[in-house]
Amino acid sequence: MIAICGLDCEKCDAFIATKNDDQALREKTAKLWSKLNNVTILPEHINCDGCRADGRKTVFCDRLCQVRQCAISKGFETCGHCPEKDSCQKVAAVWQHNPQAKENLDR
Repeated sequence: MIAICGLDCEKCDAFIATKNDDQALREKTAKLWSKLNNVTILPEHINCDGCRADGRKTVFCDRLCQVRQCAISKGFETCGHCPEKDSCQKVAAVWQHNPQAKENLDR
C-alpha cells in the first residue's frame, strides 16, 4: 500500500477512516487537512482505498496532488521509477516531511 510518492497509505488517516468506517476520524482529518491546505475539506471527502488501488480517493489525492498527477502523466507507477526523482521539487516536499517515503521507493 505504498503511494506514488512513497507514503504508506496504511498509515494515512483517510485510509484508516475508510477501512474502519470511522466518522470521528474523518471529521478530525477533514478539519486538520482544511487547516493545513487552507481549503475546505469536508468529512465526506475523507474516503480513500489507497493512492494506487482501484476505488475511492480523497479529493486531494484524486484531483489536487501534483505528485500523483505528474507520475500518472509520465506513465510511472511511482516516483521511484522516474529518472528525475532526485531533483523533483514536487516530491521533495513530501520527502522533506517524511524521509521514510523516499526509503519506501528506494527498496
